[in-house]
Amino acid sequence: MDDLKFRLENQLCFPLYAAARKVTNLYTPSFRRLGLTYTQYIVFLVLWEEDGLSVGDIGHRLFLDNGTLTPLLKKMEQTGYVRRIRSEEDERIVHVFLTEKGRSLKNELQDVPGQVGSCIPLTPEEAVTLYELLYKILAE
Repeated sequence: MDDLKFRLENQLCFPLYAAARKVTNLYTPSFRRLGLTYTQYIVFLVLWEEDGLSVGDIGHRLFLDNGTLTPLLKKMEQTGYVRRIRSEEDERIVHVFLTEKGRSLKNELQDVPGQVGSCIPLTPEEAVTLYELLYKILAE
C-alpha cells in the first residue's frame, strides 16, 4: 500500500483547512467585543450588499445549508440585528432584512477587513491569485 498518499504534507485539504482557520481567527478579537461570530459577519456582508435576500439565497452565496443558517439567523434576530419575514407568495421562503442595529454595525466594523488583510503575508498579486484559485475550487 502506498503510504505517501496518507502523509499530512501531501494533503491539499490540510493547508486549505489550516489557512482558513488561521484567517478566520484573525477576526476573533474584533468580533468578540461585539459578540459576533465569523459566520454572522459573512451573513452581514451579504445583507449589506443586498438586504432582504431569502435564506436560500444567503446560503447559496455563502456555501451554507439551511440547517446551518436557520439557527444562526434566529440568534441574529434575537440580538436585534435582522428580521426574518415569511414570503406572502410562498410560505416556505423566508426573507432576511437588516434592522437599524444591523445596518449600523457596518460602521463599527469598517476597519476590520483592512486590519485582517494587513496580517496576511501575501503580496496583492499573490492575494488575487489565491482568491481566483479558491473560487475555482468552489465553482466545481
